[in-house]
Amino acid sequence: MKSFFKTFLASFLGSALLLVAVFLVLIISIVSSIISSSDTAVSVKPQSILYMTLDYEIPERTNSNNLGLVFNGSTFKVSDNAGMNDILNNIKAASTDPNISGIFLELSQIGTSTANIEEIRNQLIEFKKSGKFIISYAETYAQNAYYLASVADDIYMFPDGVLDIHGMSSQRVFYKHLFDKLDIEMQIIRPANNKFKSAVEPYFLDKMSDANREQNTKLLSSIWETMCNDISESRGIDVELINKMADDLTLMFEPETALKNNFIDGLMYRDEIIAELHKLLNTSNSNKLNLIKNTQYAKARPELYNGDGNIGIIYASGQIIDGEGDDTTIGGVSLSKTIRAARKDKNVKAIVMRVNSPGGSALASEVIRREVELAAKEKPFIVSMGSYAASGGYWISSSSDYIFADPTTLTGSIGVFGTFPNLKGFMNDKLGLTFDEVKTNENADFGTITKPMTSYQLNMMQKHVTETYDDFITLVSNTRNIRKTFVDSIAQGRVWSGSDAIEIGLVDELGGIEEAIAYAATKAGLESYSIKEFPKQEDIFESLLKTDKQEYYAKTILKNKLGDKVKYFEALERLNETEGVQALMPLYFYN
Repeated sequence: MKSFFKTFLASFLGSALLLVAVFLVLIISIVSSIISSSDTAVSVKPQSILYMTLDYEIPERTNSNNLGLVFNGSTFKVSDNAGMNDILNNIKAASTDPNISGIFLELSQIGTSTANIEEIRNQLIEFKKSGKFIISYAETYAQNAYYLASVADDIYMFPDGVLDIHGMSSQRVFYKHLFDKLDIEMQIIRPANNKFKSAVEPYFLDKMSDANREQNTKLLSSIWETMCNDISESRGIDVELINKMADDLTLMFEPETALKNNFIDGLMYRDEIIAELHKLLNTSNSNKLNLIKNTQYAKARPELYNGDGNIGIIYASGQIIDGEGDDTTIGGVSLSKTIRAARKDKNVKAIVMRVNSPGGSALASEVIRREVELAAKEKPFIVSMGSYAASGGYWISSSSDYIFADPTTLTGSIGVFGTFPNLKGFMNDKLGLTFDEVKTNENADFGTITKPMTSYQLNMMQKHVTETYDDFITLVSNTRNIRKTFVDSIAQGRVWSGSDAIEIGLVDELGGIEEAIAYAATKAGLESYSIKEFPKQEDIFESLLKTDKQEYYAKTILKNKLGDKVKYFEALERLNETEGVQALMPLYFYN
């Protein structure tokens, strides 16, 4: 029987999907012109500037089937929607491109994790070795935007702008009181010692447990320490002063204080920043600046990789589910096929799997891990952890040869749980529905949502979940060559930052995907190589007409309309996807 939450969310999305039908007709009617314009060769003239805004939800790789259309309430516009792959490669190529004079960052908000910002930031640091300029400007800097901007040669802000440095916080949604009002019981099964496996806490608590508060405080402190140290090194500001300003909210309301304390280099209007860029280029203010966006430069940049052998890059992004995945989920079946294809490709000499996942289905995680194990027996298999590679995300990474993580990557969360809703009270008392049944066997009704599980069924599920946890820690013990008792002590569902995970042996080295690719090339004995990305992206027309793509664009519309508040809808949707035994990290909203 389909879960109540699936039915609820399906009806909730109904109106959005109706909009999609109209939306797709419009897209198809203009797609030819969009494709035509996007495929037109971009001329990178001398004294061009690579221009970056990054004010969107940055995917791991540029989606050639995502037209980048943003609905603003009355019209559609095309946005720069480059993925991490093109952003990093653009910066790398620009450092040696004689036609690129520098980089202009216009940053207010950045739609990605601190870990991804770290990788972009580190690539910008490499770029600075070329001697070319990096200038940053914004009317208002959000905290994550300033973190990236801090690496620039000069940081400018609008005279009445806001520099929002306030420290880090995290928030969770708790459903206990909602479920109590609706007479819904979430039957939860987890190993007795998985006290940090807090993904299920919102179902039966109305606030964080002490263990969850402990681990989340540690995570936030680790991420914030990394950010402060990096800003301190780039700007020459004491960490103590950064924290004082964050505590007092001084920078948010006093732009002159930000200037006085070296957080920024000047307060300028837009015309003045344009004049400054002309000055750096030694060109006349009457000339038009040649600003090249990421998606444009990706089509025109110099070739970065050109060798006989290929390094295969596999993208594994999203929650892990059984069956086929899509743009936002990892399907056990589909990712396994992708890994198998890379393994059997004779031109692929090494594999780097970019994991950006909070986990999900334990069964699907094991299906994927088996394919990783098989591939690692035939060629170097390296994992690069992005924003997070936790729980099931760590499970699928564990059989690789080597694991890279960023200092602020969220990983670990080695633990499992099971959830089964009991809607008897809701159906009987709230809706006035009753149920009766006949059955052929004692437990033929196992899995129904219309009544609670029996004590026998609960005991069987408890046994299964406990055994799955034991399988998980045994797997980590064997693949990471760590004593099982020690794995258990650092597991129990606890989430670790990358910088802490390396200390306890869960990752091998701190670094991003660039470092992972270089390591894979060394292991494969490749001095020069090309990059081949997996899975192959679909034809745009086939992609648009798929049902799951329609839902994808419906969610895109919701995000554009709801803005930051869409996270609460996504939390509810995630609740829908946690049936059965899950290896899934808790969901936090970081600010």
